[in-house]
Amino acid sequence: MHTAVSTSDLRIDGPRLWQALMDLAALGATPKGGVCRLALSDLDRTARDLVCGWARAEGMSITIDQIGNIFMRREGSDPTLPPVVTGSHIDTQPTGGKFDGNYGVLAGLEVIRTLNAHGITTAAPLEVVVWTNEEGSRFVPVMMGSGVFCGAFTLAHAYAATDTAGKSAGDELKRIGYVGPQTPGDHPIGAYFETHIEQGPVLENADCVIGVVPAVLGLTWYDCTVTGFESHAGPTPMAIRKDALQVATGIMQEVVAIAERYPPYGRGTVGMVQVMPNSRNVIPGQVKFSIDLRNVSDALLTQMNTDLEAYLEATRVRTGLGIMLEQVSHYAPCPFHPVCVDAVRDAVAALGYSAMDVVSGAGHDAIYVARVAPAGMIFVPCKDGVSHNEIEDADPGHLEAGANVLLQAMLKAAGPNF
Repeated sequence: MHTAVSTSDLRIDGPRLWQALMDLAALGATPKGGVCRLALSDLDRTARDLVCGWARAEGMSITIDQIGNIFMRREGSDPTLPPVVTGSHIDTQPTGGKFDGNYGVLAGLEVIRTLNAHGITTAAPLEVVVWTNEEGSRFVPVMMGSGVFCGAFTLAHAYAATDTAGKSAGDELKRIGYVGPQTPGDHPIGAYFETHIEQGPVLENADCVIGVVPAVLGLTWYDCTVTGFESHAGPTPMAIRKDALQVATGIMQEVVAIAERYPPYGRGTVGMVQVMPNSRNVIPGQVKFSIDLRNVSDALLTQMNTDLEAYLEATRVRTGLGIMLEQVSHYAPCPFHPVCVDAVRDAVAALGYSAMDVVSGAGHDAIYVARVAPAGMIFVPCKDGVSHNEIEDADPGHLEAGANVLLQAMLKAAGPNF
């Protein structure tokens, strides 16, 4: 017998959510308390089987598409309405944590369990999705399942991706038994919400429980090569040197300066450097390094890229050295749909949690879903802002709060007046 309760008074079961997270984390558990469960591995298959079993126990039907995305469905009272979907991923980094991705999937499952426990039927169907290979740690591109779903790249391109052992994503997906019949992208989505640990320190530093995510930063990645002339460090006078490293370090400093000129969301990073010949008594003849620029709008990111190119041209003229810049990746900034963002804001206000806007600096499946459906995200803090690390941690109360926000946002979206 179900206890009558107003949907506005509904709350998820925090201990049940925590236990599900711990049960899933046991698959691929590492000695340091993290998880290593790479995409399309045997452990990934076991985790998929576990989550699908939980969904079936709640009466959900399951549809799998050709890239292995899993859609677990709870029917609504109006079959003409497209489903309100939530989810994330369950693959991890080689030294990953218990919550990245996994929380988004299991928070969605907890929403379903809560509604079932109270006998509440929504107008629109509700679905929980597991996206394939979000991390990209075994197969590139990252966010593979959602990327194929939205048409960012083809199924053939994804199938052809290989790991370091030469195994293809297509063969491994078939091997673990998760190639479904549905064509990716043919699955309707009325609205999409994704709950996630922040993977940064902003919420914790501000002592806020919920991050309302209005957008995800866009990024441009470059490889930059500075070519000088290598010669002996002793006999070569300073005035006539063509030192590639000294010129490169000037560019690296400018990358940071550019980001600082476009606050608060400007980001500029040089994370990888190769110096040749890398000998202590040889003036470097060539330096190759990465450049990562990010910001919240197309206009700001374009201006940052323009500033970089202008600085490089001026440096070529001033030094006479060869400087090559190759763009290797670009993701446009992703503003989330105002209706979904407002649904999250309304849920936070009704629940009385402390909250702030947090623009995501990391990529998520919601970026690709936003290309084909209204989408939004909910962040909760993670300890010390640490993620992609075995020590990744989150407070059970914060995880519960985020799932309560998800529950109320999904209920609003699944109603007749969304």
